Amino acid sequence: MNRRTRHVVVLIIAVATAAVASFGVYRAMGQLPARQADPTQTVVVAARPLAIGSQLTEKDLKLVAWPSGSLVPGAVTDMKDALNRGLLSAVMQNEPLTAGKLASLESGAGLPPAIPPGMRAMSVRVNDVIGVAGFIVPGSRVDVVVTMRRGQDSMTRTAASNVQVLAAGTRKEQGEAPRTGTQGETVVTLMVSPGDAERIALAQSEGSIMLVLRNPLDNETVATSGVKTAGLLGSDEPRAAAPAPAAPRRAAARKPTPEPAPEVVAPPAPAPPRTVEAIRAAKRTEEVIK
Repeated sequence: MNRRTRHVVVLIIAVATAAVASFGVYRAMGQLPARQADPTQTVVVAARPLAIGSQLTEKDLKLVAWPSGSLVPGAVTDMKDALNRGLLSAVMQNEPLTAGKLASLESGAGLPPAIPPGMRAMSVRVNDVIGVAGFIVPGSRVDVVVTMRRGQDSMTRTAASNVQVLAAGTRKEQGEAPRTGTQGETVVTLMVSPGDAERIALAQSEGSIMLVLRNPLDNETVATSGVKTAGLLGSDEPRAAAPAPAAPRRAAARKPTPEPAPEVVAPPAPAPPRTVEAIRAAKRTEEVIK
């Protein structure tokens, strides 16, 4: 067998082997069960980020196919069921809308439908420092700390604990896309009880407030006794004020006492006369010296 014949034989064997292998793969694939596509269902999702209280329109929503096996509980499947209704919580882009996030048609849009019964919405003006450098966003939990001055001492105490932030920024700012990063806000809206609303209002009027950001999983209400200026120096009691100078006492009017009558002194008795004895020419006499 020459060289050319050997090449032809090798080629025929290779083609035959490839044909048998291909036929075997084809038969094996044919015996596999047919794979059925997962059924889908149309759901309503947000077309862009939406803030709490937004009134939904057609440009805010869109329909997408969602796997029926992993459908979100309470998902809205008809766009008509979501139009002209207000949002009870903020949603992100492509987030499915659920019945629990939509206010009823009778309650309208805006922030009021998002306030639970018995609670109140209260806005406080903050700056970058009070607002924790802009990290306070809707849904955050904060403590409201008040500092007040009483006399010569100052006191700081927690006025409201575990307060939920409903909105950050003015209504115009809330209509825009949520901002990220450390941008400061000018107004923060809190959801508080009526009692906490009174304390915070008094704190803004008589002192200054500070918002303290807390972990959203930490729901424990904290009650503190506060801290005074003197307590920072190791003493629990405030420094005693200097006593006021005593008013000068007026001398009591005294009744003049009568002077005693002058004592009459008797004149001294006259001294006895002094006499001298004089002798003249053998004559002896006594003479009185005046």
